[in-house]
Amino acid sequence: MAGKTVTRADLSEAVYQKVGLSRTESADLVERVLAEICDSLAGGETVKLSSFGSFVVRSKGERVGRNPKTGVEVPIDPRRVMVFKPSNVLKAHINGEVAENDD
Repeated sequence: MAGKTVTRADLSEAVYQKVGLSRTESADLVERVLAEICDSLAGGETVKLSSFGSFVVRSKGERVGRNPKTGVEVPIDPRRVMVFKPSNVLKAHINGEVAENDD
């Protein structure tokens, strides 16, 4: 059940069709929203979109990993990772169910 990949151009076109902005304004709006989300996440903030989900930045500490081919242990540096937690509304929508609006 592989679906189509939605691109920035697809999002811009949807804004153009549904909101009525020009194509240029629609593309600019999509870019500004994505840039704001990226900047917030880079700053360590959680981005919560009601009825959609939350993007959370987590810090992972240093740990020891193992090369699966050679079995040699190697240190894995600490890093920050982004996690997406879908809302119950989105989960229900994906599964074709009706859910109460959660924030």
